[in-house]
Amino acid sequence: MLSSAFRAVGRGIVVPSSAPSYALTSKRWRQHWQAKQQVVYKTLDGDDMAHLMNVENGGKVKPTFSDAEMNSRLTKLRNYMSENGIEGVLFTSYHNINYFSDFLYCQFGRPYGLAVTHDKATSISALIDWGQPWRRANVCDNVVFTDWHRDNYWKAVQEELGNVTGKVACEFDHISLDHLRKFQLCVPGRELVDIGGPTMNMRMLKSEEEIQQITTCANVADVGGAAVVSAMKEGVGEHEVALKGTEAMVKEIALRTPHAELRDTWVWFQSGINTDGAHNPVTTRKLEKGDICSINTFPMMAGYYTALERTAFVDHASEAHLHYWEINCMVHRRGRELIKPGVKCKDIAIELNDIYRQHGVLKARSFGYGHSFGVLCHYYGREAALEIREDIETVLEPGMVISMEPMIVVPEGQPGAGGYREHDILVVGENDAENITGFPFGPEHLIVKN
Repeated sequence: MLSSAFRAVGRGIVVPSSAPSYALTSKRWRQHWQAKQQVVYKTLDGDDMAHLMNVENGGKVKPTFSDAEMNSRLTKLRNYMSENGIEGVLFTSYHNINYFSDFLYCQFGRPYGLAVTHDKATSISALIDWGQPWRRANVCDNVVFTDWHRDNYWKAVQEELGNVTGKVACEFDHISLDHLRKFQLCVPGRELVDIGGPTMNMRMLKSEEEIQQITTCANVADVGGAAVVSAMKEGVGEHEVALKGTEAMVKEIALRTPHAELRDTWVWFQSGINTDGAHNPVTTRKLEKGDICSINTFPMMAGYYTALERTAFVDHASEAHLHYWEINCMVHRRGRELIKPGVKCKDIAIELNDIYRQHGVLKARSFGYGHSFGVLCHYYGREAALEIREDIETVLEPGMVISMEPMIVVPEGQPGAGGYREHDILVVGENDAENITGFPFGPEHLIVKN
């Protein structure tokens, strides 16, 4: 007998009430579903392999944020739904599921979801995770789908949203064409609208609890930076330096938030030619005296991204390197000064371009001057409307969190070759912006002689 923690509470395959047993196959099941469009929940006789379950194993874990914070997010979402005639929402992305439920899923080839109506929110997770998604579901319910029958995930979606009237929303920037078609089968005849853009705008304005979370993450990034600098030495491989930074940050996160899940924290440490790309992977290249290096530490706490990024040199820097480094530091300092409420993102970019232009290095730029922070990562969640680029009209507001991170690249073979980047995180306030990055930068601090 299975324990009460493992319950298939009245759930089974979703089929028309008159469907024959071959409805278990995906193609024929969908054909019957499309033909009937009226479904009931029915467990097929003799089928002891559950389709949907509730797995309530253990107790709830300490959440990242208060219930008041999480309910506030759902309230904002539901207000938007009411204003736009939306009766149900299916989130499928890492960032929105995490933002509205405090559950960061591990996909590994399976779909995940968060179904929200005006009176209910339910995370949809795979049985391979067993009770962990339910333990994290402090302000929502949880339903588990099994691998035992094809499209069980979509049976869960249909159970949660199949009976809603009015418009239904999903994330047009995340859902695949195949999944969109299956979602349409779950909500036949309903008008589908986008919720990805509107929720991005919601996430761009951070609450006080979020700002505290991001500030803690930034402090941890500084700890990782110190560990990286301590490990920089001639003959040491990039990977060895990066591991020291990662280890220090994971330990710091465990110390500051012992209740938290420890996952996804990492370091990109690049040297020499490897510094030309901001997102270049770590290699085994060994450090040499005079190397330009790029320090990039990324503590991930509950799906929230922060970063510390610094240019550094091993033992010494050539005159040519110092020349470009000082220019980039000049742009960095001015960029931090320009971040304040009421300023357009594009106007910051235009002014900083002028500084580079005056020094003849504007063409050496490789990306925008900064971006938003929050529930995002190098794999998910970019808040594209809050970036310091020439095409972004967004006006900075209190509660926004944004980086200043100018970068230029000098090609290999030229004096001063390499990539130069400094990166700070600023919280926009009522009158100015607070820099929550505390790590030093520039030639007076980061020519490392270990």
